[in-house]
Amino acid sequence: MNTPDTQALPLLQSYLFFGGRCEEALEFYKIALGAEITMMMRFREAPDPSPPGMIPEGWDNKIMHSEFRVGTTLVMASDGCGPAAGFEGFSLSLSVASAAAADPAFAALADGGQITMPLGKTFWSPRFGMLTDRFGIGWMVNVKA
Repeated sequence: MNTPDTQALPLLQSYLFFGGRCEEALEFYKIALGAEITMMMRFREAPDPSPPGMIPEGWDNKIMHSEFRVGTTLVMASDGCGPAAGFEGFSLSLSVASAAAADPAFAALADGGQITMPLGKTFWSPRFGMLTDRFGIGWMVNVKA
């Protein structure tokens, strides 16, 4: 049986643009999910200057690129190239091992956000719920059945 060469397979990762609120979001996910920030670079730290007009005036201290880990998943994030940010048409799905883990994660992510489906029992999971966090990111929290 042929096994694929995992080094040759493409890697699909999420990259979130927070329109000037990336550092705030990173701190929020550290507290809410125990996220570990594994890399962070500000625009002022870039080895090459940005093309003229690409970055708003005063954004030198904003996040050009960052990476954070939740469990085994790596997510990338940035302030982007301006204040506009929109997160429509997708959600991040957080799978946890138990209802005891789902409840505090859901509550933490919902703080300052909007619950679209309260956390509760479904036919596929003892606990599932959906929300949009304070940054506009959609989340689905699911207990692995």
